[in-house]
Order: sequence, then structure tokens, then C-alpha cells
Amino acid sequence: MPRNILSEDQLHPSIRTLVANHEQAIVREVMAAASNHRVLVVGMGSNPYCKKARKALQAAGFEHHYLEYGNYFSMWRQRSALKFWSGWPTFPMVFVKGVLVGGANDLVGLIDRGEFKALMD
Repeated sequence: MPRNILSEDQLHPSIRTLVANHEQAIVREVMAAASNHRVLVVGMGSNPYCKKARKALQAAGFEHHYLEYGNYFSMWRQRSALKFWSGWPTFPMVFVKGVLVGGANDLVGLIDRGEFKALMD
């Protein structure tokens, strides 16, 4: 099922470039990291779910790369760009082989069901 995304013809021409380029440095950084690392966790400081995801990976014996962007009081605009890009509303964002698999609870579920290991093989 495709995500609902405002089509380009519904953006006034004067703002299309602004929309397309909004905080794209962080998006490019995450895209590159997701393609260069088998497992990527994108998080933020002081978020217990980011810690939960990393601990679950460590406990299951899976190495991962971690990118942290600010905390509840900083870098919210940049993190918003990641949410807009991915369609995922919360942190962490967990990527496996470049595919977004969800957040901490989704990751724990995949590990508990043995599906995460299958994704890694």
C-alpha cells in the first residue's frame, strides 16, 4: 500500500525547491549509513527506546551502527526531516540492509520471533 504523500503538482512552484531541499543533509547522511551498514539505529539522546533497541541488538549478538541526533530539546527540525522522509513517526528508526524495520518494539518483536536473524542471513 503506497503512503499518502502530497504530490508535486499540489505544491506551488515557488516552494518546490524549499520542500525538496529541507534539511536534506541529515537525510543523505542516514541514507548513506543505511546502505553502508547492515544494521543502523538512528536515535536521539535521552530517549529510552533508542537505548532499548541498542541493548536488544547487543543482547542478541548483532553489531550495529548508531547515529544520534540531538535530544528532546535540540535538532528537532533535522529529526522532523527524517520523519517526513521515512514516514516513520518516532525514534529510533532501525534499518536492516537499508530497509526500515520500525522502532525498538518492532525490533524486539523481530528478534523474539527469530525473524531478525533471517533478515540478517
